[in-house]
Amino acid sequence: MRKKIIAGNWKMNMTITEAKALCDTLIPIANTNEVDVVFCVPSIDISTVVEKVKGTSISVGAENLYFEDKGAYTGEISADMLVDAGVKYVIMGHSERRGYFHETDTDINKKAKKALEKGLTPIICCGESLEQREMGIYFEWIAMQIKAAFQGISAEDAAKCVIAYEPIWAIGTGKTATAEQAEEVCGYIRKVMEEIYNKETAEKIRIQYGGSMNSGNCKELLSKPNIDGGLIGGASLKEEFAKIVHYNA
Repeated sequence: MRKKIIAGNWKMNMTITEAKALCDTLIPIANTNEVDVVFCVPSIDISTVVEKVKGTSISVGAENLYFEDKGAYTGEISADMLVDAGVKYVIMGHSERRGYFHETDTDINKKAKKALEKGLTPIICCGESLEQREMGIYFEWIAMQIKAAFQGISAEDAAKCVIAYEPIWAIGTGKTATAEQAEEVCGYIRKVMEEIYNKETAEKIRIQYGGSMNSGNCKELLSKPNIDGGLIGGASLKEEFAKIVHYNA
């Protein structure tokens, strides 16, 4: 049985002062062993949030990393820096990184390999645009993203990863894929993983849905057999996040 994972992606929100206040609000109501809870925070907030979650079951994730260990890469952050700071998870391949910062499938593959090498758990994002969905090519697009991301990664390492399916047309728009649409794609991603590796690996990997998941729709989405959690955007910045964590209460 795959344990659900609810991860909040704070994006470029929360000063250190605001992060402290949000942690004070969320930790008492979101701390649980029933699901894996992750706060994925801006790099400037990492040390503060790691300190705040000490003694709880909540983990801290980063929103990005670079695939080199060190060097003249001004503004970047390495896997070693994240590990030393107490980070456990790292998001990669988010549509905002792909779109705004022109990250490629090759970049994401390198990041996944580096994260795994250093003992971090990658949360690898994939998803289609509204145009790709309307053209009926979203399965092919997502399969390409997944196959590229896992190129050269062993089955053992692949099983440690988390995949986040985020239809771009549902991120920050208030639109949400129906539970059936989300389940269809998450089930398809699992089939792609079985094609790349084997059924055992495909059954181990956790697949999240992201894209305007909130306290109103989370129970239906998380009841689907191939949806193993959520990558939560806007709702992760308020008390509503705890309602998603406790979706089954």
